Amino acid sequence: MEENKLIRQRLEQLRNRMKESQIEWCYITTGDYHNSEYVTDYFNIRDFFSNFSGSNGTLVLSMEFAGLWTDGRYFIQAEGELAGTGIKLFRMLDEGVPTIPEFFKESLNVGDTIGFDGRIVPATLGQELAEIAKNSNGSVCAEFDPAEGIWTAENGRPMLPCSPVKLIKTELSGISTSEKLEQIRDDLKKEKADALFLSKLDDLMWLFNIRGNDVPCNPVVLCHAFLTMEQVVLFIQKNALTREAVEYFKNMQVQIREYSEVSEFLKNINNAGHIMLDPKNVSYLFLKNIEEKQTVIKCVNPTELKKSVKNEIERKNLREIYLKDSVAVTKFIYQIKKKTNLEETNEFMAAMLMDEIRMQIPECFGLSFPTICGYQANAAMMHYQADAQNAATLQAEGMLLVDSGGQYDGGTTDVTRTISLGRVSEQQKEHYTRVSRGMLNLSNAKFLYGCTGRNLDIIARQPLWEAAIDYKCGTGHGIGYMLNVHEGPQSIRWQYNQSNHETVLEEGMLLSNEPGVYLAGEYGIRIENIMLCKKGPKNSDGQFMEFETLTFVPLELDAVMRENLNKDELERLNSYHKQVYEKISPFLEEEERKWLFNATQII
Repeated sequence: MEENKLIRQRLEQLRNRMKESQIEWCYITTGDYHNSEYVTDYFNIRDFFSNFSGSNGTLVLSMEFAGLWTDGRYFIQAEGELAGTGIKLFRMLDEGVPTIPEFFKESLNVGDTIGFDGRIVPATLGQELAEIAKNSNGSVCAEFDPAEGIWTAENGRPMLPCSPVKLIKTELSGISTSEKLEQIRDDLKKEKADALFLSKLDDLMWLFNIRGNDVPCNPVVLCHAFLTMEQVVLFIQKNALTREAVEYFKNMQVQIREYSEVSEFLKNINNAGHIMLDPKNVSYLFLKNIEEKQTVIKCVNPTELKKSVKNEIERKNLREIYLKDSVAVTKFIYQIKKKTNLEETNEFMAAMLMDEIRMQIPECFGLSFPTICGYQANAAMMHYQADAQNAATLQAEGMLLVDSGGQYDGGTTDVTRTISLGRVSEQQKEHYTRVSRGMLNLSNAKFLYGCTGRNLDIIARQPLWEAAIDYKCGTGHGIGYMLNVHEGPQSIRWQYNQSNHETVLEEGMLLSNEPGVYLAGEYGIRIENIMLCKKGPKNSDGQFMEFETLTFVPLELDAVMRENLNKDELERLNSYHKQVYEKISPFLEEEERKWLFNATQII
């Protein structure tokens, strides 16, 4: 409970600063200067003030109120981490729960000011908050840094990271930076724009064929770029540039400016014409800086769609990497199942074993996210993470959920398997079977070109909806290439969100396929394969599309109720397992191969 007392003290310090600045409301979102999903420790401001450590959450504070909004992946986790802090949990999308804008509309008094750090809040959100405040004759203060004077280097705030720039050769990227710059300039011409301002880190890494280590598990370096028809200016920490990188940018005629100079540069741009930017992926303050003197064209970054469609070389590399990754996960499952002293192993030890096996692959240079390893009830928390001090001991019964992935020279992986460790209940079997049906049905989907992920989500979710069960997340997300494990714009989810542009599924897009069941206090089941979208037959009805599965790891036959599968579903399961054995067995030792043969037998 000492942590909860500390959170209350920090909130009191923040409220004192709010009084001094004449701010009635403070808004603290998860993010950095680039609207990244995962952020380096330097930006964990919301975590510092709330004790909530999930990747998505927003803290709203007034003199008498403290509330935190997060999504369904984190409801169980947030309940535990917020207990005793005085912060109320708002479960996003639950019936009767207001969105943050709705909450502000109901709660703001006349003349109230909302304070936030406009370098971190995305432009679209900053504009919405400004409009809400204006409607109550109030205002926003976009230069209010909640951490200032409270969370500093002196009391433990980490330094801004500065990792060396890593250059990506064309045999990995498939397309040179010069070619990519030419493509983007063609897009500028189509939009009648004279310049493009980029802040989104994965887009920048793709464009310049560089990587880094400034965000854990996301191989990115902190930077911004300003691109015109004649010049490119890259704002990056100069200490991150190796001698090779300096020469590389010089040869491409990329001007280097210090990372911290971007705001001043944007304020002082003269006669730049029409500047294109993505208001969802540019901070509110950067937008305000540009709008003072220039005309802005607001649209999705042209880099985003191009990055999401993997080229032929990237696809070839991905197939090879996913095969090696699947071998590693299969070996892990074998080792866990063959442990004679399972009760001497806990979740943390199992996660470390998975990481160790994966890191032995020569191309692997890190994890794509911290390994999630949850036994029984802990698996009901979608993003649960055990540590050395807090980890459940495994038993020869029930189910263990392991969600893991790696960063490789040649791809980014993500895979989940729920493993039976012994006796499982009939209800667990029923739920595991429904999840398996949904995953395999979506893997085998055929659909007309023009469909988005919203058209397909029901294929995976239907077996669960038939039993009045749902999972509080999407079915699939896009995945980067040697980049972020969650990357858009493609996704598979059923809910319509007006603020999110729906993206047509294109050949070369990489997507996860991960239905699940999560029963709080009991168990969690998730099965996740990764799929590559590709063209199918074309006829008078149009271009049909389908998926190529990249993940080949066995499912749990002991947890599958054969009688609950129809003829087509049974064929899909047996066909998948046939492929798993054919592809994986050549890389296994004799005993592992015997086990895999039994684990993939025809049922």
